[in-house]
Amino acid sequence: MIPQIPENELEISFVRSSGPGGQHVNKTSTKAQVSWNIKESSAFTDDQKERIMEKHPTEILQTSNQETRSQSENKRRAIKKLNDMIESALKEEKKRIPTKPTYGSQVQRLLQKRHRSVIKSLRKKPNLDDES
Repeated sequence: MIPQIPENELEISFVRSSGPGGQHVNKTSTKAQVSWNIKESSAFTDDQKERIMEKHPTEILQTSNQETRSQSENKRRAIKKLNDMIESALKEEKKRIPTKPTYGSQVQRLLQKRHRSVIKSLRKKPNLDDES
């Protein structure tokens, strides 16, 4: 299981949102900006921190959200976005098992190649010198 980032390790700030909203957007700070220092975290092992840094090559991960007019909802969404970023970075990718093409697909491929060859050969000008 992937640990969650403790809230005391997050640096949360609120700024004014951009976009439409009339007077409301000019006088309230509803956009949530969340930053997290990967190296100083105590919730993750050194190995997990390295894997996160491979995927996101910065020491401090930052996200923001300004989708709603609610400061608390934007904060919740920004933290969720940050947790999702970490979860995707720590997810083990499945190793691909190479498979062989089936006999039917090999035959189909060769038939298509022959058909294409015939189509292209019909585009050529006839060579009158090779007549026997």
